Amino acid sequence: MTVLHRLAATIAARKASDPEASWTAKLLAKGPEKCAEKFGEEAIEAIIEAVKGDRDRLTSEAADVIYHLLVMLAARDVTLEDVLAELAQREGTSGVAEKAARG
Repeated sequence: MTVLHRLAATIAARKASDPEASWTAKLLAKGPEKCAEKFGEEAIEAIIEAVKGDRDRLTSEAADVIYHLLVMLAARDVTLEDVLAELAQREGTSGVAEKAARG
C-alpha cells in the first residue's frame, strides 16, 4: 500500500471521527463546499510557490494540495480508486484526443 493509499484510507476513516479530535473530521463536517474552498486555497498557494521557484515550499504546498484533494473527494464520496480507474482508462490516450472526446 502506498502512502497515497494510506492517506486516503485515513481520510475515509476520519469521516466518522469526532470533529473536535481530528482536523480532517472537522473539515469534512463543514461540508463539501468548505472542502472544495480549502482545496482551492491550497492550489493557489502551490501555484504561487511554483511561480516563485521555491522547490522546498512547492513540495510542501503540493503535499497540502494532494491531502485537500483527497478530503474534497471524500466529501463527495469519490475514492482514490475511482480517480485511479479514470486515469487508467485515459492511459495511452493522447491528451489532445482525450480532451476532444470530453467535448
